[in-house]
Amino acid sequence: MYTQTIRGKSPKYGASCYFAPNATVVGDVTLGADCSVWFQAVIRGDVNSIIMGDRVNVQDGVVVHATFETAATTIGNDVSIGHNAIVHGCTVEDKVLIGMGSIIMDHCVIGTGSIIAAGSVLPQRTIVPPGTIYAGVPAKKIKDVSPELLEGEIERIARNYSTYASWFKE
Repeated sequence: MYTQTIRGKSPKYGASCYFAPNATVVGDVTLGADCSVWFQAVIRGDVNSIIMGDRVNVQDGVVVHATFETAATTIGNDVSIGHNAIVHGCTVEDKVLIGMGSIIMDHCVIGTGSIIAAGSVLPQRTIVPPGTIYAGVPAKKIKDVSPELLEGEIERIARNYSTYASWFKE
């Protein structure tokens, strides 16, 4: 992992995190316990803070950033951010699945237990109610998350990434 102090702030992270060798985590970044940051992911807390809860997986090629003085990034617990997604200056609550290649812009709020479908774009200030699925460009609500989808996809993927990370720590 590449790490760097920026403007006097260094990344902090909880116990049992996994960082791929070419992941980049710089500046004002805080990760909780059991997080994983995968190959070529960039978490760049140079212009504002980035705070993540426990068991967040930041998959290959993801960019997490913020906007100077106006939009920090906050990510809850048990969040999966799919390959090549961009998460920028927004709030992501607990148990959220952000699909591969999605773009989440400044001041968006993604409610607990929601799914952002692969390739979706959430324009600035989009509010995703808890327990909903948003898809498209621009993303719109397509349906509610069923209990089976919450357990079978959102929670399962978060658990799987904790397992995958354990393989790399052996």
